[in-house]
Amino acid sequence: MAISYPLSFPSHTGVRSIEIRARNAVAISRSPFTYDQQVHAYSGQCWEADVSLPPMKASDAEQWIAFLMSLRGQYGTFTMGDTLNTSLRGTASAVTVTAAAGDSSLDVNVPNNETLKAGDWIQLGTGSSATLHKVLQDYTGTGSLETDSLEVWPAVRVAHSSTSAVISNTVGNWRLNVNETMWNINEASIYGLNFGCVEAI
Repeated sequence: MAISYPLSFPSHTGVRSIEIRARNAVAISRSPFTYDQQVHAYSGQCWEADVSLPPMKASDAEQWIAFLMSLRGQYGTFTMGDTLNTSLRGTASAVTVTAAAGDSSLDVNVPNNETLKAGDWIQLGTGSSATLHKVLQDYTGTGSLETDSLEVWPAVRVAHSSTSAVISNTVGNWRLNVNETMWNINEASIYGLNFGCVEAI
């Protein structure tokens, strides 16, 4: 069967740790005489991550190696989310989003008195169009569409009209950050694997 992207993230071992970074494209210059600063925020925003897998035997490790090699370096993509925070801290049972490309303040409809908490993940789109967004402020729904009411990072990249957001087991679309796959094996035949990735935009 032909390999089709994005691949699903393996779940047979879990991960030991994941470091997630939110990168902003911001230019800053500072006068060497007065130390006054000029700052400009560009539209670029993306997720980066470093994933560390637990020590494992060959039967588990070879599944991970095959997954990583199937990506063919930076060519292929895969879906992945925050493996430790798979559900909302808030109480929202549904989230509907309307936004223009570039918006970080979204029009949102959340059932009355249900909440999203700062730090909650939401996902817009699926498969190769899946994007991960962090809620930046607590929000309590009113049961109707509220304009510019939900602050998220990163800004949405495509327009959404009454899009139902995914609010549990959220994922985004990623690719490896290098074109090589590496692993090590020790004298006890225990494998060690780590890899870095960036949001596929």
